[in-house]
Amino acid sequence: MQTLFSDLSQAVREVGGTRIAGQVRAISGLTLTVEGLGRALGIGQRCLVHGRNGPVLAEVVGLDDEGAHVLPFGVWRGIAAGDAVEVLEGDDLVRPTEAWLGRVIDGLARPLDGRGRLPQGGVPRSVHADPPNAFDRRRVGPRMDTGIKAVDIFTPICRGQRMGVFAGSGVGKSTLMAMLARQADADVIVIGLVGERGREVQDFVQKDLGPDGLARSVLVVSTGDEPPLMRRQAAWTATAVAEHFRDAGFQVLLLIDSVTRFAMAQREIGLAAGEPPAQRGFPPTTFAELPQLLERAGPGRDGQGDITAIYTVLVEGEDMNDPVADSVRGILDGHVILDRTIAERGRYPAIDLLRSISRMLPECHGPEENALLREMRLGLARFEDMEDLIRLGAYKEGSDPEVDRATRLAERLHRFLTQSREEATTTEDAFAGVKRLLLEAGIEIDGKGPDAEAAGPVAALSEGPLPPGFRQPG
Repeated sequence: MQTLFSDLSQAVREVGGTRIAGQVRAISGLTLTVEGLGRALGIGQRCLVHGRNGPVLAEVVGLDDEGAHVLPFGVWRGIAAGDAVEVLEGDDLVRPTEAWLGRVIDGLARPLDGRGRLPQGGVPRSVHADPPNAFDRRRVGPRMDTGIKAVDIFTPICRGQRMGVFAGSGVGKSTLMAMLARQADADVIVIGLVGERGREVQDFVQKDLGPDGLARSVLVVSTGDEPPLMRRQAAWTATAVAEHFRDAGFQVLLLIDSVTRFAMAQREIGLAAGEPPAQRGFPPTTFAELPQLLERAGPGRDGQGDITAIYTVLVEGEDMNDPVADSVRGILDGHVILDRTIAERGRYPAIDLLRSISRMLPECHGPEENALLREMRLGLARFEDMEDLIRLGAYKEGSDPEVDRATRLAERLHRFLTQSREEATTTEDAFAGVKRLLLEAGIEIDGKGPDAEAAGPVAALSEGPLPPGFRQPG
């Protein structure tokens, strides 16, 4: 009965009222100019361009004396000067419902998974909603376990927090996202794959996410071959779906891969609309759209759930100061940096522990956990200062007890933090392992020296090959 009512409601919405039409004046590249509509078309409004190959959905991106400039959600093939252009009303709305869980849709909320028509909820929601008022929100909530040791220890994520994952290509961003989707302590997962390789979509759904992960997820997918409007739309739609579940009281994890491709899509749109390039070819609207997207995630109002968001950022040439990465880092509540050198040594996830930051610390951890984390960071920083000398053999063991302890800690930590995509660890177990590591390395914890009995068995931490340049502790 619910499906029948949903279909009837959709049919009623599709029955048009008064139709306003203009015509195509000119086409240049991606941009089509429409005349004869006067004030009927505004920025962001949708229209249908009727060509000989069928209608093409488009959106207005600019206005001037020549008319309205529109870009397609498809391609202009078959469109000619003089073709009719029909104005659409309210077509940027989506109607999410819990029946969307387990489904894969595109940026226009059309099903991609071959499982039939997508049920429609009763409440329409704009994909371009404004971020919530800062004073209407609650504060960030308690820690959310992710099952990933390096994240839960060094860059903990709280409910309602927004984090960025920064990395070059092929360093493990998608794998880390899949681990978060399967293991994170959330009610609903909303995943936006923006500009993804078409070959990898099925791999992500079937291999990385799996049936259990898919059952509590909604995937919004736009592949790299689609027009820039569709790639940008996927991020907007994924955020709108997450907002629906947040308002329904669910704890939502929003994963968008990647915000860089969203920014590149906006760059193509801005340049096609005639904007001048500003920072490294990006027009000003790119940096205006980023906070509009990212600020929509976060804690909800009283009685609502939260949107905990993870955004991946593709860092070109490992340059953390490129305009998109720098802008996103300034908006979010922390960042996880994946390092290619660490990946080449065989530790996955390849998180740079000292450069990654969660702005929820120290509140996100308890006092004892913060003490353990502080000792870990001090030891790793000490080892990093001497790492080149150790690898070259210029440092002699026994010259500095602090360096010796830091070296033993780094050697064991490499194996401890190596984690397969199927492995999940609770935060309590992760910190218990950290305590054993520190005691084994001989590092004092709260003024207490190493205790062999308290350290317990650590054989599992000492198995397997060491990364290049490390020596086996004596």
